[in-house]
Amino acid sequence: MELIKNYLPRTEFESYEDFKGNFKIEVPDDFDFVRDIVDKWAEYEPDKTALVYCNDDGFERRFSFSEVAELSKRAAAYFISLGIKPGDRILTLLRRRYEYWICAIAMARIGAVTVPASIQLTEKDIVYRVNTAEAKLIIALQDSFVLEQIKHMKEKCPSIIDILIVGDEPQKQYPDFNREYIKYDEWNDYSGLANHDEMIIYFTSGTSGYPKMAIHNRTYPLGHIVTAKYMQCVQNNGLHLTQSDSGWAKFGWGNIYGQWICGSAIFAYDPVRFDTHNLMKAMERFKPTSLCIPPTMYRFLLRDGIEKKHVESIQWFSTAGEPLSGEVNSEFHKISGHYIHEGFGQSEGTPITCAFPWLPVRPSSMGKASPLYNVALIRPDGSLCEQGEEGEVVIFTTCENQLGLLSAYYANGEMMNPIQEGIYHTGDIAVEDKEGYYWYVGRNDDMIKCSGYRIGPFEIESVLNTHPAVRESAIIAQPDEIRGQIVCAVILLREGYTSSEALTKELQNYVKENTAPYKYPRKIIYVSEMPKTTSGKIIRRKLRDIITPS
Repeated sequence: MELIKNYLPRTEFESYEDFKGNFKIEVPDDFDFVRDIVDKWAEYEPDKTALVYCNDDGFERRFSFSEVAELSKRAAAYFISLGIKPGDRILTLLRRRYEYWICAIAMARIGAVTVPASIQLTEKDIVYRVNTAEAKLIIALQDSFVLEQIKHMKEKCPSIIDILIVGDEPQKQYPDFNREYIKYDEWNDYSGLANHDEMIIYFTSGTSGYPKMAIHNRTYPLGHIVTAKYMQCVQNNGLHLTQSDSGWAKFGWGNIYGQWICGSAIFAYDPVRFDTHNLMKAMERFKPTSLCIPPTMYRFLLRDGIEKKHVESIQWFSTAGEPLSGEVNSEFHKISGHYIHEGFGQSEGTPITCAFPWLPVRPSSMGKASPLYNVALIRPDGSLCEQGEEGEVVIFTTCENQLGLLSAYYANGEMMNPIQEGIYHTGDIAVEDKEGYYWYVGRNDDMIKCSGYRIGPFEIESVLNTHPAVRESAIIAQPDEIRGQIVCAVILLREGYTSSEALTKELQNYVKENTAPYKYPRKIIYVSEMPKTTSGKIIRRKLRDIITPS
């Protein structure tokens, strides 16, 4: 049984050119990921494995598609009892707990909208996201840090109906999701929503202002057929591992939609903290057949002595999120016998370019354009670049909403069309070589890509500027061998304060306490003045001249 054939007239191609020219996804007028994928697998192959879960404490659990269908029906009934209706938004803080899959499918089942968030977010971050999305529910992990951040949510977020907790220990402050939802009978209706209705929202950082909502409609899972089948090369009845917190769009790329459409089970390895040795043990034991992790994780695995036995079962390696060095790719090939295939994309869509299976791997290259998108490089004036010339990666569109691409942005109280005059701008700069391969150059703004995280400077600067010692701050990226880039803060102190190691640690901890800890500046440089334009704007390119590689 292959459900994917319901959407692809052809699944196999002889070459990249054949793939690019003839690949097509047939989109039904009323596509429903739950009805057409999850429930179909449960009907046709009820014992087919959907999810393999484990953590570092020795807990394991396997879920068939019939179990996912049943449990999500119960969760849907529970959400309805709480007053959740189609279109209502629910914010999740669940790391990689197996309950995320149950909740996400239950939400899609009734037409509610999933708003995933990282468990590293602080109270300020969560309040902003809940109020911006007008979320009705929070479903949060039973974790001391998370519980501390959400304890004032009902006071600060008027849209919240309730807060549900997912955990293993009894607690009385909030309803226990696992104890409550299982009491309900299965809800067997379908939402009856349209393809253009909202399904999932990611908050994506920018260079100015707080994160904006990237809204994806209910056809979004179909766009990830390219991700799963042709970038990650998952197998029907295989086991795929994409290591990502459920709060990130990378999770949607590799942990649910395209993989289940292709019939692959998901390996949900759920560590409290990332540890390369534990990851190696988990891969050796559970034997995933395909793997997609950020370049930083590949670098850590090489550093900590990965051996062939740890990855012997894996037949396809891929990565995205930041450029991968050719040296890392070559070293990994020596150990595993496989090259790592790179993809490039954003939270706003599915892979834009990739080292697809027919293409010889060019280490450090982004590969070639996805057949879903009309990709090009343009100059600042909008004209097309020549091969060998740097330009912005854009997608020329023939319609407002293109499969896999977000349907709208929302920020500052208004909805915005991401496509302007038929063009979607990525903000990323690349160059195309004579063979049609794309090579990443950098951002055309000040976004930072650190260990797979996409970090905007504004949020960090807004925190630092509230510290009594800081007169002005500017956040820039600094190259780093392990993480690709790190966050570097350039700080002008107020009178009466002097730079010191103690102050540096204080400022780093201050950022960790007031926004997500992964955003903290790993390096701080103190300056006597900030280079500025005549209008008073900080000239960031001059700041980059004063930093040195870490």
